[in-house]
Amino acid sequence: KQKTGARRLPPLNAVRAFEAAARHLSFTRAAEELNVTQGAISHQVKVLESWLGVPLFQRNKREIKLTEEGVVYLPGVRATLNKLHTVTQQIVEGDSTHLLNIATPESFAVNWLISRLRSFHEEHPDIDVRLTTQNQIDDFGNLVGEEGPAWVDMRIRCGRGRWTGLQVIKILDEEMFPVCSPELMDGEKGLSQLENLQFHTLLHDDMQIPWRNWLLKAGLDELDTNRGPHFSHSHMVLKAAVEGQGVALGRSVLVADDLASGKLVKPFDINIPADHAYYLVYPEITVDQPKINAFQDWLIKESSRFKKLNTD
Repeated sequence: KQKTGARRLPPLNAVRAFEAAARHLSFTRAAEELNVTQGAISHQVKVLESWLGVPLFQRNKREIKLTEEGVVYLPGVRATLNKLHTVTQQIVEGDSTHLLNIATPESFAVNWLISRLRSFHEEHPDIDVRLTTQNQIDDFGNLVGEEGPAWVDMRIRCGRGRWTGLQVIKILDEEMFPVCSPELMDGEKGLSQLENLQFHTLLHDDMQIPWRNWLLKAGLDELDTNRGPHFSHSHMVLKAAVEGQGVALGRSVLVADDLASGKLVKPFDINIPADHAYYLVYPEITVDQPKINAFQDWLIKESSRFKKLNTD
């Protein structure tokens, strides 16, 4: 029997299952996130509904929707779980007010972010950035298959900005165009002429828009895009291009510094828009944390400066 004044709290597993299902509006996706079966999610939600004495979801054959009670319950549950996660991380790692864990795509870190972090350190010497790379998009805070901290404060993601339950701030758009070493520009078959591209090796990046899209716009769709070396990350294909191994389809954000230094050149003035952009994302509950605000303000300022410097 519960003592008078004792907190009456619902079971934590049931609360976690409800929050994930409500965020995705899918028992299946909630099960994938929490690494359990769909039946387990459904059971835990029913346990919570029974405990509360009200339905939290309207269940149809192909979809679920929150009831009025579910809509009211969700923000408080989400805030509580985020807060619990934050204070747990603080206990595990100690005082974390000076430590900012950031996860980012590997090529973005190598080709853009790292070279600019010095100005953040100069502005905020009291905050230590711990940077980890992660290309897979998964639930916030889970570094699946990667070494690094168990908790991530912020992420820079490459995508279309459709992430629910998070603060999502677009920082940079991107375009695609060929880039190469300056040494490939000269000679009888040099890339000073568009038609000479047929004589050069195409370097492929498995992480981005394929060459076929750009060649169609340039009117060179007869070129064979099945040949040429492939690389899993953009910084790898750009390294090959710098060394004169062929022509890469560059991403405007990632090639900007190499173009500015002269390591790479842009032989043709033909661009295609990317279907993705770069976003800063983090849990809504941390929006007022000083270290979060500091990095967000710095990144917005740095990306604005970058855009001004690289506007044609």
